[in-house]
Amino acid sequence: MITVVGTGTGAPPPEEAVAGAELVVGGRRHLDAVRLPEGAERVVLGPLAPALDTIGEYVAKERPVVVLASGDPGFFGIVRVLAERFGPGLLDVRPGVSSVAAAFARLGLPWDDAVVVSAHGRALRTAVQVCRARPKVAVLTGPGSGPAELGAALLHHDRMLVVATALGDPVRERVERVTPAEAAARDWGTAVSVVLCLDGARALGAARTVAGPDAMGPGWALDEDAFAHRDSMITKFEVRALALARLGPRLGDQVWDIGAGSGSVAVECARFGAAVTAVEKTADGVGRIRANAAAHGVDVTVVHGAAPTVLAGLDDPDAVFVGGGGRELPAIVTACARRARRAVVVAMAALDRVPAARAALTHAGLDCDGVLLQSSRLAPLPGDVTRLAAANPVFLLWGVRPRARDEGVDQ
Repeated sequence: MITVVGTGTGAPPPEEAVAGAELVVGGRRHLDAVRLPEGAERVVLGPLAPALDTIGEYVAKERPVVVLASGDPGFFGIVRVLAERFGPGLLDVRPGVSSVAAAFARLGLPWDDAVVVSAHGRALRTAVQVCRARPKVAVLTGPGSGPAELGAALLHHDRMLVVATALGDPVRERVERVTPAEAAARDWGTAVSVVLCLDGARALGAARTVAGPDAMGPGWALDEDAFAHRDSMITKFEVRALALARLGPRLGDQVWDIGAGSGSVAVECARFGAAVTAVEKTADGVGRIRANAAAHGVDVTVVHGAAPTVLAGLDDPDAVFVGGGGRELPAIVTACARRARRAVVVAMAALDRVPAARAALTHAGLDCDGVLLQSSRLAPLPGDVTRLAAANPVFLLWGVRPRARDEGVDQ
């Protein structure tokens, strides 16, 4: 049996937890805080592979092992690798209080509606997109992915960061509320446990907007009357349904909606948990997008300007929906296809624009496919009878990045 002891936030490991152990593995501060049994071997955790090999030697001889870890070792902790290597049936896990639970407790906030993401040993990009999309997020930090880097990535977003350092330490613990700009301007050292990213009043009501299909409200591909729009200038729900299926928006993604109009696609992608940037060249369109996003309780970043010019200043997206563009459409699709990590979806009413859009997707190295969508909706006639009312046909093209080109991308 391998006993895995979570020391709790700042709490020393209980001596009885290591009684009888012949091998004790843990961080130096955990090992220094406990008296080891006489004759027990001590292994300071550094690179995991040698430590796992040593544990394996003791397990093979049925000799007792104790692993000391911070907080809850099953929460972004060492339990995962131990279970993968030795099997969960061999583990006796005794969790402590996680740093995330402690950080929210310091603020007096519940966290059952929070999203937790790790940036420890991973690219910061996903954590940033989650912080943009969700009102209550906990980020587990690491070297190169700390409060300063997170703050710099969120400079233009209305967020408060709570930096929780050395939680549980009676001398060194600090819980500080800062703006992204203040976080970016400081040197936080290496002792940070967790950063909470909160969107003011939205964070208090986050339970109503938790990511995931079960929390999105009544379905998706919503009716047009769920959005404010001008003169029926909106992506119809039949088109939107297939576009969303090909875009595949998800928590941690960055999605662009180009020529957003009413922002219906942008809002629906945000409801799936993606961080969304909507590009719209008309001032009244910008207002409608913001109003629709607010009405559906999501956060959409709106850029007032014309593509492809304004795209240069945006972070690379995972997926892009192009719903407008006019004569600039080929240039817009080309710019989007070169930078999209996964997919580009283009909706067009004009047949003449299909060949150029398809060529732009193909020349950028995407696998291209598409359909002509023609639908007829039920409409009433006098005498309590029904007719079919044809909607305008729409061409929908999509380009998908081949998997070989996407290998190694941190999702």
